[in-house]
Amino acid sequence: MNDIEDGSQPEIETTETVSAAPVAVGARLQAERERQGLTREEIGERTKIAERHLTSIEEGRFTDLPGRTYAVGFARSYARALGLDENEIVEGVRDEMGVAAPQVPERKLDYMEPGDPARVPSSKLAWGVAALLIVLIVIGAFTWKGFFVPAADLPTLGDENVEVVAAPTATPTPTETAAPTGEVAFTATVEGVWVKFYNRSGRQLFQKQMAEGEKFTIPADADGPQIWTGRPDAFTITVGGQQVAPLATEQTTIRDVPVDAESLTSRPAGPGLPTRG
Repeated sequence: MNDIEDGSQPEIETTETVSAAPVAVGARLQAERERQGLTREEIGERTKIAERHLTSIEEGRFTDLPGRTYAVGFARSYARALGLDENEIVEGVRDEMGVAAPQVPERKLDYMEPGDPARVPSSKLAWGVAALLIVLIVIGAFTWKGFFVPAADLPTLGDENVEVVAAPTATPTPTETAAPTGEVAFTATVEGVWVKFYNRSGRQLFQKQMAEGEKFTIPADADGPQIWTGRPDAFTITVGGQQVAPLATEQTTIRDVPVDAESLTSRPAGPGLPTRG
């Protein structure tokens, strides 16, 4: 009564309901980890995730991770290691990153409606197609005439003034160049190319990393000389001073390949080299 008589208003107690802000995913994972008494190192051993990535997740710095897919995957593994709801954690990560679940785009088929002026070909295009057809017809007519109509009238058999031209004789086939014979020489075309020469029994004739321009001549008395190298394309080969086809045109390893004059000259000719008979 005294309060009313004094003219003061009575105090009304009000209860304000304050909604708690949602706990961030990283903070929730960190709190659960600390509640279980685990360290980031122990979580890293369980999940095989680097500690720096676990720190980024706990601090909500998902953009520091390699990508959105990694952020979702790491968070899922983290939740599984702590026994939390994986799907709930993943949804929280997507919400914080502003990534919605993938949706299948609606496929719209664009059908042409008859009578639509926007889809009817222009008059210029129509005239262009017509002109192209006319050109093709003219070219076809000339081609057909060339195949089926003779270029000039042939003389009759009774015309005595017709000049008889003898048929040309066949051009004689040129004689194939004889295969060269003589000493066999290998010249290196690159620096430091390794090669080994040996005879059929395995006895070494020559082995070295040859310098560019260095030359080795196979002994004339070598019994079945052979070669072993990883750069058969890096040699110029001559037989009796005449260049023959290379053993290869690209880098490859060859071994036990005969390199006597007969074997080398019977190989197919390389670019710019004559064919051997």
